[in-house]
Amino acid sequence: MSDPGVGGAGGGTDTLDRELEELIQQEQVEEGDHERFSHYAPKNKIMESALSGKPVLALCGKLWVPGRDPQKFPVCPTCKEIYETLK
Repeated sequence: MSDPGVGGAGGGTDTLDRELEELIQQEQVEEGDHERFSHYAPKNKIMESALSGKPVLALCGKLWVPGRDPQKFPVCPTCKEIYETLK
């Protein structure tokens, strides 16, 4: 799930971008509870993933490929908590 305030943030998203690239290179895509939640991630990264199929790094650290309707799942509590501290 994307959140409007996250995409334009400065250092926070730069760090997420760098960590995402490292995880993609290491191919450490995690399986598990990320299937049960909608996650917060920068909108531009979600759009890139839709086009490329590359995983997105959520605020909580989960690496996943968005593909389901985020409205059908509860928001990841960790993503929500992190997002609240960024506001």
